[in-house]
Amino acid sequence: MSFEGKTAWITGASSGIGAALAREWAGRGARIILSGRDEERLAEVAESIETATLILPFDVRDDEAMQAATSKAITWQGGVDIFVANAGVSQRSAAIDTDISVYREIIDIDLTAQIAATQALLPHLVERQNGTLLFVSSIAGKVGVPMRTAYCAAKFGLIGYADALRAELSQQGVSVHVVCPGSVATDVSRNALTADGSKRGRSDSVIDNGIAPDDAAKRIVDAVEANQREIIVAEGMEEAMGEMRRTPDQLLDQVAGMVAAGYMEKMKAEG
Repeated sequence: MSFEGKTAWITGASSGIGAALAREWAGRGARIILSGRDEERLAEVAESIETATLILPFDVRDDEAMQAATSKAITWQGGVDIFVANAGVSQRSAAIDTDISVYREIIDIDLTAQIAATQALLPHLVERQNGTLLFVSSIAGKVGVPMRTAYCAAKFGLIGYADALRAELSQQGVSVHVVCPGSVATDVSRNALTADGSKRGRSDSVIDNGIAPDDAAKRIVDAVEANQREIIVAEGMEEAMGEMRRTPDQLLDQVAGMVAAGYMEKMKAEG
């Protein structure tokens, strides 16, 4: 797979893994669309990229703004080739202490909004019979991690959506990839929500000593280029846990085979 001349649209692109993915794809010849809430930080990322770049700032929970951004993204350079659902927020609080509003907010940002953005773009990709979808989940989307019950629920759900969508699109020319990062040196812990919904405001040593974002981005793009469906980017114990819960390629092939054999048409015919 060559990325030269492709258009990659990345949400959550103002920092961390999103910004690093933008730089990595740009370095491989792709045009870049940057989305996030902070237009000023998106502009800073754009300045670091030596390729055609479009900034589309919006809050992923704003459906009207997301739909408008989707239309602009599609018309900018004749179509979107790669879409990265990366926007998200983490958590640092015990379930027993956590207000239900925190669960709703994290699941809305990390799961529902990512699905909504994908659904808005899906007709475009299917019509073209070509495209790449990349969902940024987490090792916490494979393994239940304490102090992250809402985050785990959202990230597990994102993998479920992606896996089912991959099977549905397996005959449509659209590839679907899930990345499960472990600790990456970003602001994820500092921006995590606590029990009352406030930001934690501080990082931790595990995150601070994690994989460099640019290194993580290179691993991710290399894996997409190799058409790897489930991508684990982690080290040490986190990598071992992710590999223990990796979905076997044989199972992914089996579900895609159901679609190839007419499973969806049979279900629709039965009403």
